[in-house]
Amino acid sequence: MGLLKLRRLLVVLILGLLIGVTTAGGGSGKCGFPAVYNFGDSNSDTGGISAAFNAIQPPNGETFFRRPSGRACDGRLIVDFIAEKLKLPYLSAYLDSLGTNFRHGANFATGGSSICPGGYSPFHLGIQVSQFIQFKSRITDLFNRLHSNNKTSIPIKRIARPQEFSKALYTFDIGQNDLAYGYQHSSEEQVRASIPDILNTFSEAVQQLYKEGARYFWVHNTGPIGCLPYSILYNKSPDNRDSNGCVESQNEVSREFNRQLKSRLLKLGKKLPLARIIHIDMYSAKYLLITEAKTQGFVKNPVKFCCGSYYGYHIDCGKREVVNGTVYGNPCKDPSRHISWDGIHYSEAANLWIANHILNGSFSDPPLPIDKACRAPSYA
Repeated sequence: MGLLKLRRLLVVLILGLLIGVTTAGGGSGKCGFPAVYNFGDSNSDTGGISAAFNAIQPPNGETFFRRPSGRACDGRLIVDFIAEKLKLPYLSAYLDSLGTNFRHGANFATGGSSICPGGYSPFHLGIQVSQFIQFKSRITDLFNRLHSNNKTSIPIKRIARPQEFSKALYTFDIGQNDLAYGYQHSSEEQVRASIPDILNTFSEAVQQLYKEGARYFWVHNTGPIGCLPYSILYNKSPDNRDSNGCVESQNEVSREFNRQLKSRLLKLGKKLPLARIIHIDMYSAKYLLITEAKTQGFVKNPVKFCCGSYYGYHIDCGKREVVNGTVYGNPCKDPSRHISWDGIHYSEAANLWIANHILNGSFSDPPLPIDKACRAPSYA
C-alpha cells in the first residue's frame, strides 16, 4: 500500500473514531445518558412523599409492581418509561432511606410539590434543587475518599460518578400544583397574574443546576388541569366546558402558563450557552389522549376514574367507607380502560400511551427523541 493511500486510510479511521465519540452512541447518534435527575410533583414521584410522610397505600401499584411502590398510580409513571427508554434502572427517591440505588440518577420529585414555596408540600422546587446540590457534593466527597483509599466495595457501586453529573439528563415535570393551589386559595385571574413570578422561580432553579454542571434539560409543560376529574366535579358551571367536558377557563390558564414557559426556556437557552434544552408539549399529548379516549380503548366519560369515589362522597384512593349500606372506595376491575387512576393522577395505561407519544420527539421542541436530547442546538 502506497504512503498516500495509507495516510487517507488513517484519516478515515480517525474521523470515524471522532464521530463515534461525539455521538456517544456510534452510528445511532444516541446520547447514552449515564443518569437521570428528576424534579417534580406526584406525576413523577417514585417514593419521596411516601417516605417523608404517610406511606402510599394499596391498591396503588397493583398493576405493575403488585404492591405499593410510592407512586400515586396503579403502576408506572412517565418517568419510569423515560428510564426504560434510556435503558436505565427506575429512579430511587432521594428521600427514601432503604433499598435505594443512585448509580444512574436520583428522583427529587415529591407529591404535592410546586415550583414556588407555600403550596401543598414543603418540598418545592427550590428545596429539590438544594437537595440535589447537597447530594452532588456529598457523592463527590464520598467517591473521592473511597477512590483514594482503593475501596470499591458495595457503597461505591450504588452511587453516582462525579464525572457523570455533566453528562446526565435533567428532567422536570412540575407546575401543575402552583395552578391547582392557586385555584383553591385565589381567583383564576390571580392565578394567571402569578405565572411570571412562578416562571422566574423556575428559571432560577435551572440556572442553579447549570452552575452545578447540568447541561441537558428535558422540560414538560403542564397538562390540561381542567380535564382532571376532580377539576370537573368541583366546577359545576355547564357554561365553562369545552368539547371534551373539561373546565375551559382552567385549561386556558394552563395554556397561558405553557406559552410563557416556552418563551422563558428560549431565553434561558440564549443565556446559558452550553445548555441543551428541550421543551415537551405535555398539554397537547394529554389532551390528544382525552380527545381520542374511546378510539384508544379508554372510557370516554371525563369524570370517570378508577380508584376512590365521588358519588356525593369524596373518598381518597386506598380508603373505603360504608354509607347507608353501600361500600365506596373499591377500585375498578380494569384500570387499563381509565385515563385517570384516582381523579388527579393518570393510570399506567395512560402514562404508557403518553410516553410513547412524547419520547419519540413528536411533541418536542426541537423535535428530538429523548435518547438524542443531547443533540439539541444551542440558542446562545
